[in-house]
Amino acid sequence: MQHMLRRSLLGAALAGLLGALAFAVSAPPAAAAAPVRIMPLGDSITGSPGCWRSLLWNRLQSTGFTDVDFVGTLPPQGCGQAHDGDNEGHGGALVTAVADQNQLVGWLSATRPDIVLMHFGTNDVWSNRDPATILAAYSKLVDQMRASNPGMRVLVAKIIPMNPSSCAECAQRTVALNNAIPGWAAGKTTTASPITVVDQWTGFSTASDTYDGVHPNAAGDQKMSDKWYPALTAALRGVTPTTQPTTAPPTTTPPTSAPPTTAPPGGCAATYRIVGQWQGGFQGEVTVRNTGTAATRGWTVRFTFANGQQITQIWGGTHTQSGANVTVTNAAYNGAVGPSASVNFGFIGSWTGTNTAPTPTCTAT
Repeated sequence: MQHMLRRSLLGAALAGLLGALAFAVSAPPAAAAAPVRIMPLGDSITGSPGCWRSLLWNRLQSTGFTDVDFVGTLPPQGCGQAHDGDNEGHGGALVTAVADQNQLVGWLSATRPDIVLMHFGTNDVWSNRDPATILAAYSKLVDQMRASNPGMRVLVAKIIPMNPSSCAECAQRTVALNNAIPGWAAGKTTTASPITVVDQWTGFSTASDTYDGVHPNAAGDQKMSDKWYPALTAALRGVTPTTQPTTAPPTTTPPTSAPPTTAPPGGCAATYRIVGQWQGGFQGEVTVRNTGTAATRGWTVRFTFANGQQITQIWGGTHTQSGANVTVTNAAYNGAVGPSASVNFGFIGSWTGTNTAPTPTCTAT
């Protein structure tokens, strides 16, 4: 009887062991983590052929970032080396038109990216779209990205310089757009969906890094890849990189600054500086800082020129000028400023003889 009991217990143990082994063999393996989906978004600089993408993809692979998938509804266009070439680089596209026609919605639905690399606006600058209109298009596209993926990480380029023979004004228009991008990004970024500005402008030469004053050659592609890489790898690690500083155009005189205004509690302070100046013209920038304990809904900056200066172009705000008196109110995207946070607006102006920096005042609403 005791012998039979031992045999019965041994049989039950063996049966249990065999069952466990059978389950282990037949159970499906755990699903591998999905690769991070990255959408390169823009115009011909991104897609025709946009060989900075091939350089970037291969550098990611060689440095251990292998679990990535470049996505887009457009196929690769060569570049002489194997790479994941899917993209949304639409030749001739204007970011304002893409936003107006809601084209990005379909591209997002088809590809479901986690990160977007956006170098967009060259054709808008060429078509003389003003910075405020371009930035409004950026805002609409970011809203559509976040509707597709609330955790979208957005890397927005300060676009490379352009100096086509058919557009003498394009070089300065590019500077105006680029100088407005960091302030826009600061007002649009969120913790859940951060926006990082990648400075593709600094160090890029239309003479040596493009083949036509607009589109990058091999040297330009390498520079663009090198600029994207640290920001993208930081995003892949889940880290929001520090926004790169605003780049000013070449100057012939050192910057000058007026002291910031003193604002009462609950208000704002404004600081004026001359970023650079040249014969007959200059670029100015005003920083608006919230000195209160609650976010502003809007702001107004006023100042008076002492030497007959005239504003000819502005970004990051809307201005009126009556004689020497200038009033600037916030743009649609940068009126809300958190406590201790700041935004910028910039402008191009004319001057003759003397260019004294005025002292601005600021009123918050």
